[in-house]
Amino acid sequence: MPAPLLDIAADGWCGQAHRQPSPNFDARAEGVAAELLVIHNISLPPGQFGGPFIGDLFCNRLDCDAHPYFDQLRPLRVSAHFVIQRDGSLIQFVSANDRAWHAGVSSFNGRERCNDFSIGIELEGTDFEPFTEPQYEVLAALTDALYRRYPLADVAGHEHIAPGRKTDPGPFFDWARFRKNFYCLVEQAQLRFPAGGSGSQA
Repeated sequence: MPAPLLDIAADGWCGQAHRQPSPNFDARAEGVAAELLVIHNISLPPGQFGGPFIGDLFCNRLDCDAHPYFDQLRPLRVSAHFVIQRDGSLIQFVSANDRAWHAGVSSFNGRERCNDFSIGIELEGTDFEPFTEPQYEVLAALTDALYRRYPLADVAGHEHIAPGRKTDPGPFFDWARFRKNFYCLVEQAQLRFPAGGSGSQA
């Protein structure tokens, strides 16, 4: 199955994504470009897929009484630029031109505050099971689209920029598969992937 063709417009929105604009963002500092792609995983409640709760969280409309786990999420104001659901559906919450609130306390190559210079992509999933083929296909196509629009130089997991605090996208994320899929689309790209991050072969 060929990867879908995606495009990021000058305003930072993907024309093929379903938009759910989040209020949880701010402008990037003048002169600061998106140079880092950060891969996360998320499921709400943990280990459950397909509900509306991720979008509700990112848009500040989560009913925190709907599940016991949600009580700890009451004070959070978070977002990511994109979410890729298990079936490959793509949702965008924040323009990639802006700064989404996805990385938290973080550092990459000695540079703090990764939100300032990164784009965050959430995969609907957990640390405990493989991701789906449609997710890998859409992730590669989205990375290609972002690479064509922004000066991306590196890809990292949340676990790489916040070690000890975060573990996602976790041991079942197949970095080698992601890298191969991306380079099948963009042979001449100069995008660095985590060293030794082969991930699961499941």
